[in-house]
Amino acid sequence: MITNDKANNTDMNTISATKNVGLNGTSEVGESLPLTPDGKPSSATPSAAGYTPAKPPKGSSRIKKNYEELKPFIPKNSNEENYALLTHYLMMEENEQKTQKRIELIEKFDFEESKLTEVENFFKTKEIPFTSKKKSSFTFIDLFAGIGGFRLAMQANGGRCVFSSEWDDAAKQTYYENYGEVPFGDITKDETKALIPEHFDVLCAGFPCQAFSNAGLKKGIEDTRGTLFYHIAEILSTHKPKAVFLENVRGLISNDNGNTIRIVLKTITSMGYKCNISSDIIENGSLQKLKTEASKLVLSAKDYGVPQNRPRIYIVLWREDIAIENFLYPIPQKKKITVGSILEKSVSNAYTISDRLWAGHQKRRIENQKKGNGFGYCLFNSESPYTSTISRRYYKDGSEVLIEQVGKNPRKITPREAANLQGFPQAFHIPSSDTKAYQQFGNSVAVPVVQLVSEQIVKQILMR
Repeated sequence: MITNDKANNTDMNTISATKNVGLNGTSEVGESLPLTPDGKPSSATPSAAGYTPAKPPKGSSRIKKNYEELKPFIPKNSNEENYALLTHYLMMEENEQKTQKRIELIEKFDFEESKLTEVENFFKTKEIPFTSKKKSSFTFIDLFAGIGGFRLAMQANGGRCVFSSEWDDAAKQTYYENYGEVPFGDITKDETKALIPEHFDVLCAGFPCQAFSNAGLKKGIEDTRGTLFYHIAEILSTHKPKAVFLENVRGLISNDNGNTIRIVLKTITSMGYKCNISSDIIENGSLQKLKTEASKLVLSAKDYGVPQNRPRIYIVLWREDIAIENFLYPIPQKKKITVGSILEKSVSNAYTISDRLWAGHQKRRIENQKKGNGFGYCLFNSESPYTSTISRRYYKDGSEVLIEQVGKNPRKITPREAANLQGFPQAFHIPSSDTKAYQQFGNSVAVPVVQLVSEQIVKQILMR
């Protein structure tokens, strides 16, 4: 089981404008996901993008998915990836490869030529908030894509996404709404991995943190079988992109006392990749030394433009034939920011927590302090330099980030504020369901951090 990295390193001495903040902030949890025999999270567990949707009760009406607007153009066969196949084609750069993909859709996947022409015309008039530049400078794939935080960052630096994968359907709909593309589903299936283009430059993934049951058996990639990381490793082994960009909770470093991060790095470097941690430390160094070096790869959103203490490990690796010795991560920004920068000016009273919930938060705070664990609600105001970490569980009671109000109980942040706290642009289309919005933004990467790291990947690795 993964260990809980309980402190967010929120320095209470620096939060002079923050009132009644929990002594250790909120817990940062890297969950190990129970797996089915084929290595996928069970349907009762959180998925990489939020939560696996429960099946609707019998007799309930089915809500139409937004991308089903494309149903008239979809073949009447049983291929569950038809929407992904079509939208990936539509978002391709206009070149010979797109022409060949069109032929493939017709001959191999039963799409009708006339309907492809119709949907092409439809997409020319469709408003898509975030698209790649007409002429991209590099390509990438977006695994465990969630709502596309990596995609936003990579596209902003001139990249074009050539494959995306995500199995949470609510996240898929948000992805389609913003990028015009439906991600492919189950990346653990060989037939899904077979749809990845042969050549791309960067593999991006914010993969779930899971321990390896065979740790230490020295079987290489086979040490990771049964985990979602195994499928990342398989893709790297097959395609050998120039760079790998992984994001995970800080708890990955301490998981299984450091064995998990060792196997992740050992597996990838054994395929001909390098990173800022030397191969000698990865292969033979003490776990404590490895954890110390891995800690240098941790960046927090509060140092890169958004007022949230969100420490995450950002692992950048590059193919060993690319002549760089060390990757220079972006330096922390000195720009002063406050929580007020992400708050909306007018917020509905619906986000003010009830007397009962507020009383419960305060009671638990007192009980926890008596036990010495220091956990409780976290209360901030517009002058606070940053909040604690927002999680995908935020929809439950909002305790990790509450906003102080004069003459009222505290309130939860709104979905728009949750998007702001993760650095999503104002044009980003937010799910209509508050619960889904909180799950998706709470589980996302902090876009400004990823964008700055991506910028350095382009400059230091891809442009060589």
